[in-house]
Amino acid sequence: MRVVSLLTFLLFVPHAFPAAVVHEGKNYATISPSDTKEEIIEKAACVVPSPQQYAWQKMEFIAFVHFGMNTFANVEWAKEKASTRLFNPTELDCDQWARVLKAAGMKMAILTAKHEDGFCLWPSKYTKYSVKYSPWKNGKGDVVREFVNACHKYDLKVGLYISPWDQAEPSYGTPKYNNYFESQLTELLTEYGPITEVWFDGGIAPDYPKKQAYDWHAYYKLVRKLQPNALIAIMGPDIRWVGTESGYGRETEWDVLPIDLTSLDSIKDEDPLHPIDAIYRPHNYMGSDLGGDDKLGSAKGLFWYPAETDVTIRPGWFYHAAEDSMVKSVAQLVDIYFGSVGRNSVLLLNVPPDKQGLINNHDIKALKGFYDVISKTFRDNLVSDAIVEIDGTHREEASALFGHGKYWISKNGTDTVALTFIMPQNRTFDVAMLQEKILVGQRIAKFRIEYWDGNGWQKMTEGTTVGYKRLLRFNPITTDRVRLVIEKSRLNPTLSKFSLFYLSPEYLNKKK
Repeated sequence: MRVVSLLTFLLFVPHAFPAAVVHEGKNYATISPSDTKEEIIEKAACVVPSPQQYAWQKMEFIAFVHFGMNTFANVEWAKEKASTRLFNPTELDCDQWARVLKAAGMKMAILTAKHEDGFCLWPSKYTKYSVKYSPWKNGKGDVVREFVNACHKYDLKVGLYISPWDQAEPSYGTPKYNNYFESQLTELLTEYGPITEVWFDGGIAPDYPKKQAYDWHAYYKLVRKLQPNALIAIMGPDIRWVGTESGYGRETEWDVLPIDLTSLDSIKDEDPLHPIDAIYRPHNYMGSDLGGDDKLGSAKGLFWYPAETDVTIRPGWFYHAAEDSMVKSVAQLVDIYFGSVGRNSVLLLNVPPDKQGLINNHDIKALKGFYDVISKTFRDNLVSDAIVEIDGTHREEASALFGHGKYWISKNGTDTVALTFIMPQNRTFDVAMLQEKILVGQRIAKFRIEYWDGNGWQKMTEGTTVGYKRLLRFNPITTDRVRLVIEKSRLNPTLSKFSLFYLSPEYLNKKK
């Protein structure tokens, strides 16, 4: 059994692992009918992200770019088919988009290549509702092409949003529509180079008269064939929607969730690299805790399914001039960052270009202020030179345990542990950051952080899950000793980083 082999392996390793040593697990696990709840939880502790999921998680902060016919019709959702004559971004500058997003610290941009109105930002051969039939560049333009080129120029990964709901296509609501959608998907996945994330929206107006049976599994197969390294998001099996568009994730965010894999053996040969695809059924994952121990007790399978937290910098997803004064403040954006990236998810922030085809100065100012706060806050780790005392006995330099790919893992059979960080002198901080080595698995279920006040240990903050990253804020504390107490863990816990920071004064100055 995989759990046993991992535990046996851990008996013979030191506390600090070099960068090259990681657990070579899978991003799913099958459950035997005879497995106890304890055995299921141990299996969950050994499920790990795929290489593509791990690379995606490390990006942390990415951009959504809502731009299309709704921009020019000045609506969020189309209620009627707008004329292609409306689309004319006379100053379109995708280089400006990429510069702004890169300068804000984003690592990828996802463009709405086709939203629910059905208008295509590329000259699709399969419809007359596209840029080809607009006055922009006399029908010779291709927004997707310019967007992709700009992303490559500024070293941003490329993602494409393509809405299955299409109000302009006559075949929508019939079996023929699936062929139409796959044809357009093929254009996007074969003509624009590597795509990192394919974003399938599940949104549709509840009173829309046409009902379409989407062939999701055919869509997945096509993506795997044409872009084998791409991740399929939201209505796909690789990345899930966090469940809200507020920008805030859950206080308890597990990456390993239950899924029924009882039929896996009979279908896994269809796609050995992505056996979950044929089983996964798209739906929204709601609730305050999706992968806690009580959720896993009756699980029939497990899979790694991390959260993406989307939010828009303005009230609307598309640009509206009336909202120029309603762009989120620096303080709001910083708070969202802590509530998303700091809660084990990737933040997907929407920044919509205007009718001219430019990101508005109000948005740029907010993004610049946000980046200034985040970059200055996380510049200096105040415990990087600390001595770490493990369970009151063993001592190591923090630099020997963390950084440059190294990570710490507790002894086999240990699910609680205390690490004391002893600094050379008193330091003031108000932010704590924890990161697990998720390539070994997500394990920490409860922790607290304490500080020494000269007479004893006092609790300054606490939390449940950690995952790839957990950020916590608290009132400023000055001390030379901090203790991390891991109170509960699935198997022996790991840490790839523990850091303390002082929130940039720019945040306090701009906080409303």
